[in-house]
Amino acid sequence: MLKNDTFLRALRREPTAYTPVWLMRQAGRYLPEYNAIRTKAGSFMGVATNPALAAEVTLQPLERFPLDAAILFSDILTIPDAMGMGLSFTEGEGPRFEHAARDESAIRALAVPDMGKLAYVFDAIAQIQRALDGRVPLIGFAGSPFTLACYMIEGGASADFATVRRMIYSRPDLLAHLAALNARAVTAYLNEQIAAGVDAVMLFDTWGGLLSASAYRQFSLAPMRDVVAGLSLARDGRRIPAIVFTKGGGSWLDEIASIGADGVGLDWTVDIAAARAAVGARVALQGNLDPLALLTDPETVAREASAIVRAAGPQPGHIFNLGHGIVPGTPPDNVAALVEAVHTTSRESRAAA
Repeated sequence: MLKNDTFLRALRREPTAYTPVWLMRQAGRYLPEYNAIRTKAGSFMGVATNPALAAEVTLQPLERFPLDAAILFSDILTIPDAMGMGLSFTEGEGPRFEHAARDESAIRALAVPDMGKLAYVFDAIAQIQRALDGRVPLIGFAGSPFTLACYMIEGGASADFATVRRMIYSRPDLLAHLAALNARAVTAYLNEQIAAGVDAVMLFDTWGGLLSASAYRQFSLAPMRDVVAGLSLARDGRRIPAIVFTKGGGSWLDEIASIGADGVGLDWTVDIAAARAAVGARVALQGNLDPLALLTDPETVAREASAIVRAAGPQPGHIFNLGHGIVPGTPPDNVAALVEAVHTTSRESRAAA
């Protein structure tokens, strides 16, 4: 039994005493205790593939801040790594794959990986849930099929993923094949996370916003709809709630809200009041403070966070988050000010309603 289920109730658009808050990348490089663990492990993947360390890092922000959910410490690229693509991280350069999937033979050689290769993720979930002991829900996650394809085809990070975008026009059949394969892999992966004990799941579609409207619908939105449709039931027979987040996807909000997910993440470019008016009766909305606001000072952070809470209104179905992940160099005191402002302002708003 959860001691604090505010996040899950908000995701189901049920009344809550206050607006719940959790933050993308809430466990990570802005925390000195995380950096100490990463130094000891030797690398990011040294932490992510060690269930005990991944569990410890997942719990670190909850020891500092009264957050309403924990999120599994891992990476979206674990799936292609398990496919044999050879994932590595270089400081200052981001992820790289030893074997990029740039041509037809490489792409068609890929297959949904044996989930046993990702046992370290599921073992971490079990350890985290034992340590949480019902304190707050645990969120599992995966990259969206299209976002995974971006990294797999490009071979790593990119400013514009030009190779992938050219493939939309030159070989749409090949990109569609990879997106469908990734959708099956992501569905299997999230279902294993559900079996291991997560309370909700999230799809990170980091690069869908690069696409034209028609390409987004075909290569990003449709595969995410397939993933959501394939999610397992929880142990109590209820469907595990799902959140989808397309960075840069504000133009397609109505369509994203229609794929069957319980919540939709918003980046900071979206007017949250307008979004709530447009789709708030259908899905919960999550967001949407600009992460760079956290690089200011506690007073500014509190002011900006409170403004978003007031814009979202006191009606059920808002989860506070950033419009993307916390950036390195964020002062922890600013995160504390944000959490306090969200909880306090939302309680006041409900009392006044």
